[in-house]
Amino acid sequence: MHTLSYRNRRREIETYFDRTASETWSRLTSDAPVSRIRATVRAGRDEMRAVLLAALPHDLTGRRILDAGCGTGALAREAARRGADVVAIDIAPSLVNVARDRASDAVPDPQFDTGKGRVEFLVGDMLDPALGRFDHIVAMDSLIHYRTPDMVAMIAALAARTNHSIHFTFAPGTRALMAMRAVGRLFPQGDRAPAIEPVEEQVLRRALQANTALSGWTPGPNQRVSRGFYKSEAMTIAREGAAA
Repeated sequence: MHTLSYRNRRREIETYFDRTASETWSRLTSDAPVSRIRATVRAGRDEMRAVLLAALPHDLTGRRILDAGCGTGALAREAARRGADVVAIDIAPSLVNVARDRASDAVPDPQFDTGKGRVEFLVGDMLDPALGRFDHIVAMDSLIHYRTPDMVAMIAALAARTNHSIHFTFAPGTRALMAMRAVGRLFPQGDRAPAIEPVEEQVLRRALQANTALSGWTPGPNQRVSRGFYKSEAMTIAREGAAA
């Protein structure tokens, strides 16, 4: 990905999650008390993580999974408990450090071996081809900050090294979400989510279909999660002819 809009937004996201809101997101993804606004985001993220995990095979033994934009690592740890070999990557070093600490607290092993699968936490670019191929890729709320053309190009780049399916979220382009974004600007900076790029489902589906690199990939049904100030929608695309 070399577009200026992608590079600029990537820098903004890295700064936000690694510096501006590192402590906020560490607390949000724990069980520590939070404000009512953040509580709705926490509940929504918990529900969305369950949705994405449910879209994967229940038994992930032997499957290689990329958690693209892993944050503090909750999804990666659960996938490993189900037997997956997980590469969990994020551009924010401070969040990856939290993920490593939490994994090592739960399982005191340098490779974070859960007894079934294992997790390797990395700081870097989810699009780095050096990460290799994966059976499944999950990108929870890590693509929602990019303009639709950039997001679709990112999905296409991920698809080039995915054997079975990609599970990602997007910000639904609804009136309710747009109104909530406007209201959100009235709250203190610390309570605001980073900038997102809402997109209508049909616009996104047409963009995916028009990308020639995604020929042979079929989108499945969506599932929306709406909890207070958290609005996100999950979509799966699967490689045609690939086993589940």
